[in-house]
Amino acid sequence: MMIKCLARFFSIFILFLWPTYAFGQEIRYMCYDTVECAAFTKLMPKFNEKHPDIKVKIDIVPFKAIRETLPVQLAAGEGPDMAALTDLSGLNEYYLDLRPYIDNQYWQKSFGRILDWYRDGEGDDRGIYGLHTQLTLTGAYINKTLFQQANVPIPVLGSSWDEWARASKKVASLTDTYYPMALDRSGHRFMGPVIAYGAQVFDGDKVILVDDAFAAYTDKFVSWFENGIMAREIWAVGGTTYKDARREFVNGEVVFYFSGSWQVKPFDAAIGGAFDWVVVGSPCGAGGCTGMPGGTGLVGFKQTKHPEAVAKFINFFAQEDIYQQLISITQNIPAHKAVAEKGVDYGGMSDTASRALEAWTGEVLKISPIAFRLQGYKYSQALFDIVAKRITQAVVGELSVEQAMMRCKSDLAKALANMN
Repeated sequence: MMIKCLARFFSIFILFLWPTYAFGQEIRYMCYDTVECAAFTKLMPKFNEKHPDIKVKIDIVPFKAIRETLPVQLAAGEGPDMAALTDLSGLNEYYLDLRPYIDNQYWQKSFGRILDWYRDGEGDDRGIYGLHTQLTLTGAYINKTLFQQANVPIPVLGSSWDEWARASKKVASLTDTYYPMALDRSGHRFMGPVIAYGAQVFDGDKVILVDDAFAAYTDKFVSWFENGIMAREIWAVGGTTYKDARREFVNGEVVFYFSGSWQVKPFDAAIGGAFDWVVVGSPCGAGGCTGMPGGTGLVGFKQTKHPEAVAKFINFFAQEDIYQQLISITQNIPAHKAVAEKGVDYGGMSDTASRALEAWTGEVLKISPIAFRLQGYKYSQALFDIVAKRITQAVVGELSVEQAMMRCKSDLAKALANMN
C-alpha cells in the first residue's frame, strides 16, 4: 500500500510540477511603446542569463489597449502579469507590492518621491509598485531654421507665452509657414502651461482644478485659435482622443511645438538634417516655467501566479547598470537618481538630439510642486480627460470659455463622486 501511495505521489509530481521546473515559469509583459519594447527585448539575454528559469513573453499592443482594454481585463481578474502604464496611480488597486522581494532601501534611494506616483494617495506612503522606465517632461521645441530665415530673434529663456506667441506668429508670416504654434491635444499637456500661468489646481487636500488663472489661460489659448496662431486641426477631434503635431513639426509646418521629451528620438530619426530644431522648455508665468512631468512605469499585478518571478524581472531592470543601458537605448531622461547624477551615454544620437536631451534634463529642475503633485494624484487621468474634452468644446465654439469652465467644475464633481 505504501509503495502504491508513493508511486501515485511521484506520478502526480511529474505530471503537474515537473513542467514548471523543466521549462521555467512564463510571465507576460504587455508593452505599448515600440522603442521601449525593443529595448527590453535587446536586454533580455542579460536577464535570461541571471534567471534562466523565468521565461518572459513581451506582448506589443496599441496604446489604446493599455488605456481601455487592460483596466477591463484587470477588473475581471485577467490580463498580463506585468504591463507598461502611463496612468500610474489610477490602477493602483491591482498592483503587486514588490517590497517582499526587493531591497526597499535601494529603491527608495534610487527613485525617491517618484514612487509616490504609483501609490493610492490614501495613507499609502510605503508601498513599492512600479519601475519608472521613462521620466518625461512637457515643453516646447522650435524650428530654429525658420527663426533664422525670418531674421527674428529667438525669445530668451524665461519668456512668457505672449512673447512666444508674438514671435512665432511673426516667423510664420515671414516664412509662409502654415502653423505658428501647436500644442498636443491632451489634458496632461494643457496643464503644464496652466500651472505656469499661476493655476493652483489644489486647495489644501481638495482638488479644485478651475480657478482664475486656469480660466485666464484658457481664454488666451482659445483666442490663439481664433487669431490663427494655434493649429486648430490638432484640437478639432472629439471625446478624449489624443492627437499630436509630430508629423506637422517634422514636415516643417510648425514654428513652435509644445509636446514633450519623448519626441527627441523620433525627431532625430525623421528630421535628420532637414532643419535645425532645439528644445526651449516651457514659457513662463506667475507659476514659474514648468511643464508636466510624467512617463511610463512597469508594474506587476496581484493576480499573477508568479509574483516572485514578476518582482525579479522588474527589480533586474531597476539595477543601476541595467537601468543605465535601458535609458541609453530608449534615449529618455533617467528617473534613477544615481544614473541621472552620473549621466547617460546616449550612443548613436546626433549632436542635435544629444543637446536636446541635455536641455530636457535641465528642465526637470523647474518642475512646479503643483505639477509634481498633480501627476501623482490618484484621479489625474480623469481630470486630464475632462480638461481635453471641455477645452476642445471652447476651441471649436460649442461652448464659451465661461461655459467650459463651469462644465469642468461639474464634470470633476461628478467624477469624484463616482470614484468615491
